Amino acid sequence: MQILQKYIQTVIKIFKIKDLRGKILFTAFIFLIFRIFAFVPVPGVDLQSLKKLFSESQLLSLLDIFSGGTLANFSVMSLGLNPYINASIIMQLLQLVFPKLEELAKEGESGREKITQYTRYLTVPLTVIQAFGMYILLRNSKIITTVAPLTLLSLVLTMTAGTILLMWLGELISQRGIGNGISMVIFAGIVGRLPIGIFQQVSVFDPTQLRNALIFVVMAILVTISIVIVTEARRPIKVHYSRRASNQAATPVTSYIPLRVNQAGVIPIIFAVSLILLPTTFARFFERSPSVFIANFAQDIQRLYDPNGILYNVTYFLLVVAFTYFYTSVAFNTKQISEMLMKQGGFLPGIRPGSTTKSYLDYVSLRITLFGAIFLGLIAILPSIGQSLTGITTLLIGGTGLLIVVSVVLETSKKIESLLVMKDYDLFLRKN
Repeated sequence: MQILQKYIQTVIKIFKIKDLRGKILFTAFIFLIFRIFAFVPVPGVDLQSLKKLFSESQLLSLLDIFSGGTLANFSVMSLGLNPYINASIIMQLLQLVFPKLEELAKEGESGREKITQYTRYLTVPLTVIQAFGMYILLRNSKIITTVAPLTLLSLVLTMTAGTILLMWLGELISQRGIGNGISMVIFAGIVGRLPIGIFQQVSVFDPTQLRNALIFVVMAILVTISIVIVTEARRPIKVHYSRRASNQAATPVTSYIPLRVNQAGVIPIIFAVSLILLPTTFARFFERSPSVFIANFAQDIQRLYDPNGILYNVTYFLLVVAFTYFYTSVAFNTKQISEMLMKQGGFLPGIRPGSTTKSYLDYVSLRITLFGAIFLGLIAILPSIGQSLTGITTLLIGGTGLLIVVSVVLETSKKIESLLVMKDYDLFLRKN
């Protein structure tokens, strides 16, 4: 009861602060615009056949999660932020290849703004390519029957404009709202689908499956708790700095490098699922080939990579682990950190600066990342585990969607907490 009362008092305190209240209301307004556009469909598409297609493909279902349910409705924002996310990933990889981009990223706010602008430019052609690919998929699936050039042009332009609009809305949230705009838009899309998912589960609920439903609820709670623990887990690495005081005596200053257990976030799952489902996605295009050999080969691939099969889940798990290590090496650049410590006069206790510090950071990072990689791998294959135990299928509670929701809630709550602390500090200074 006291916890609930404290929570209510915190909410009242938040809405009493004008700036914070304005940020929250602006974010809610952007959410409303996003959800309205999510139900504005592109003409000429059989929505019933489209939903059936999505129910048969986990790749499309996962893409639908990131689009906030707009892809299954084939709305004007049907591609969601997927092209922008892909462009961001490509730009991060290009920084490893082109030294000029790496130097630009080190220039501070101005450099990051230029890279963001390049990401926007790259998003446009990626959106056009993905829109055309979606058209080909729907045409081969007999969902779109017209192939007129004007129809194709209008469809591609509409989907491209929708993605650019959604990207702009996300940036508005980052500038004038609360939290990271891109993450908040994805969060809004997932949460927006939650009432429909709950209604569907309740409408088909069988009282004889009460035991499985309870197992499902317990699994969802345990997964949420584990995501919170792993997301918040840190391995602090102590750093000493030598500072000179006015009397010329050395004054040691201690700080910490907060090494996160999960440095990569949900990115490895996105990479892995795109790769593991490519064979079955292409096989769908050839399963009706006039060639008996090609048709049988396509059917064999789909059978081998059945989402509920052992081969699929083992391969998926290993890919997530591999991509976690890859992306962590990009996000936590031990060479840059060791060089920065040397320039700032910092050192790790008992570790020589330079290459020895880099080796030590690599050693600690590899050990910490192993646990985070295994955790992400289990989260990725959790839908199959949950379905085998309970018979209930829902991709949202399965892992990726829940991981995004919990991560965004934690990040946003920290942002609000920091703004509250800052406001209290300003009031304290004014009184004194």
